[in-house]
Amino acid sequence: MSVDNPNDTRVQQNKVAPDPVEVPRFMGRNIPSVDRLLIKIIPPVLIAVVILLVILNPEGAANVISDMRTFVTGKFTWLFILYSVIAVVVCIWLATSRVGKIRLGGPKSKPEHSKFAWYSMLFACGQGIGLIFWSVAEPIMLREENPVIPVGDAGPAEGAMVWSYFHWGLTAWAMYCVVAVCLAYSHHNLGKTLTFREATVDILPKWAQRGAGVIVELLAIIATVLGLATSFGFAAMQFSSGITSFTGLVSSPVTWLIVILALGSLTAVSAFFGINKGMRRVSETNSILSIVLVIAVFVFGPTLFIISNLSQTFGSFFTNFIPMSFWTDVSTTAQPLESWQDSWNGWWTVFIWCWVIAFSPFVAGFIARISRGRTIREFVIGVTVIPSLIVMIWIGVIGSSAIYYDDKSGGGVSSSVAEETSSGLFVMLQSIPVVGGLLLVVATVLVATYYVTSLDSGTYALAEFVSSPKKSGPGFRVVLVASIAAVTIVLLTLGGTAVVDTVQTGTIIGAFPFSFVILLMIANLIRRLIKRDKSIRRLEKEVNDPSPTKRVEFLPSGEAVLVSESGPGVASETDPSGRG
Repeated sequence: MSVDNPNDTRVQQNKVAPDPVEVPRFMGRNIPSVDRLLIKIIPPVLIAVVILLVILNPEGAANVISDMRTFVTGKFTWLFILYSVIAVVVCIWLATSRVGKIRLGGPKSKPEHSKFAWYSMLFACGQGIGLIFWSVAEPIMLREENPVIPVGDAGPAEGAMVWSYFHWGLTAWAMYCVVAVCLAYSHHNLGKTLTFREATVDILPKWAQRGAGVIVELLAIIATVLGLATSFGFAAMQFSSGITSFTGLVSSPVTWLIVILALGSLTAVSAFFGINKGMRRVSETNSILSIVLVIAVFVFGPTLFIISNLSQTFGSFFTNFIPMSFWTDVSTTAQPLESWQDSWNGWWTVFIWCWVIAFSPFVAGFIARISRGRTIREFVIGVTVIPSLIVMIWIGVIGSSAIYYDDKSGGGVSSSVAEETSSGLFVMLQSIPVVGGLLLVVATVLVATYYVTSLDSGTYALAEFVSSPKKSGPGFRVVLVASIAAVTIVLLTLGGTAVVDTVQTGTIIGAFPFSFVILLMIANLIRRLIKRDKSIRRLEKEVNDPSPTKRVEFLPSGEAVLVSESGPGVASETDPSGRG
């Protein structure tokens, strides 16, 4: 039916709903151009300087970093133990209290990924590549010496398994989770950028927020780049070891270069197509291959030994979890520590907790990004309990098999691990009858795909840190992948494995100052959730409304405000999220 009256047309047009907007709407601070320039320029300069110094004087750099590691281990073991316990306690509070009902992205948001895809992506970016090798190396290396666990019928091997569960299970995932939920609530509910700066600094006095924000962001960017680059170097060497195990090709710098270029290209393709098409599909492939590997080892390996060891060590883990969580190796504090190597915690717990903290920027940032639509309770359980059970089953099957075949071969697996950590898994798989050769190929492919997902997730987080609040395009993510690959090539070709090891250890030492940032961020999250009232809930709803009734404007100070669309003269609603 035609409309003759133009006034009727205007009335109908006025009733048309506004175009949907992208949510969450940006409610963070506008970053001054000077600060943005510092965030973009300082990290690459510092990274180049660090790499140059290490390459020019590798022995001197290694000594300095070793002294720093001794200082951190000797003086602050208690801090890392305390931080890990705090992470577990905060996760329990989030999952069991009324705040667990809060939905990331507002009450009407829906999960963007299926549970299988979600678990696959968060597991792949969190621990996949490390667990591939430590599931054999740690149980083997701890067979002769492990504290706290009473020696039972299985001897020290039982303690070795239990400590492996502890280091890679619940506590490590709680440390990732507590950082991720800080970022997720800040971004999805309050409209902040997905950065450590926005999740942290508003607990500080206003005069300190700008400078602290720049420092926090610089630490996150540098940790992410160096962590990804050095891990890329080790992944290249580990992948080469896998190829050597079933082809006989010699692992060499040329092989490493080819592997870096191949894995970098695969990651670039995944990063270009985005999370839904690239990262999700590679992660789901990881999960399927991992299930195949574990089931095959269980069925064709020492099945009865695995079942018995799983039962015994699972019980021992739950019995000894609290003593392990609080163990600080107090005897090492009676006098100054001469070397971190004199401390068991320096080799293991402190080292691994520092590793987790150093990798938190990109792991937690990516987990937060893909978790919109989950309640905080679902988020915490999904990021801690489920992956921890997967980790324990993985280590229980793979680690038990390694111990079994090590005994049967007169220490064959142990000698391989002592020579090269990454080779332990392949030596164990070679011992499995019927399918051992096929599993070598599966494990080698897993090394590649797990690292691709780690690098892919790190690229997303890094792009957010560098370009925020602007959205990064696929081309920019590809450039970041190429840049990290270039740093890796420089480290390996000019410095070799010793330089890669030195830089990675230095990156982990950087977890010491970053731990204070995370503790501050946790305190800010608790403050935000406790102060969450009706005005905050209204803000969360407006920020995530695809057809909002208020627009975002910025004050001269850079602070975001919501202004009614009704026109001038209507009082504005400032952002009540607690920024000072």
